[in-house]
Amino acid sequence: MRASGPALSLEQDWRLEADLDVADAHRTLHRLIGRLRGPALVEAVEASVPHDVVITHDGRRLFAYAADHATLQAARNAIEGTLRRDGIKASVRISRWDDRLDAWQQTDPPATAQEKQIDEAAERAAVVSETRTLVASSGKLIRAEFEQSMRAWADELGLECRVIEHPHLLTTQVGFTVTGPKRKIDELSQGLLAEERATIRAETSVMLSPL
Repeated sequence: MRASGPALSLEQDWRLEADLDVADAHRTLHRLIGRLRGPALVEAVEASVPHDVVITHDGRRLFAYAADHATLQAARNAIEGTLRRDGIKASVRISRWDDRLDAWQQTDPPATAQEKQIDEAAERAAVVSETRTLVASSGKLIRAEFEQSMRAWADELGLECRVIEHPHLLTTQVGFTVTGPKRKIDELSQGLLAEERATIRAETSVMLSPL
């Protein structure tokens, strides 16, 4: 997905994907991100990975997002350097966001003819309209803010969104029935998970703060 929405508010037009050749990719990715952002590598990070680079992962694959190619290349150099020191092999791809197609387009290495056919088929499927219900939990104190944030993002994506609330004792389970292109709903779904985690942390801070 493009780096935007409630969790990542700044649009990043360039993306790096790295598939790690390791047995436990999830643990390796956590350790790698910690090293890239950790205090032990502050000077190296400042020199090679600018703070406006967004680094994340999905448990299997490392992602880095940047606003321009030069910034992403700096991040790539740092990431590949760390991987080499750890003896980890990785398959790296660079993509750029295409506003016209509303999709990521691979630039390095260039996509093969077969990959292009697969991408085109995926693009056709992604624009098909569907209706899906997304569910998340939110603390009662900040439910309204949580709901407003997700409604605003759904509007930004051009999705029709209806809210369903299921009250509980300390939390509220909020369902969003959304209708629109599959790709847009997938993006909202990923952002919903990140927003849910953020609101849980915010709710805990409110409950623990002194009166």
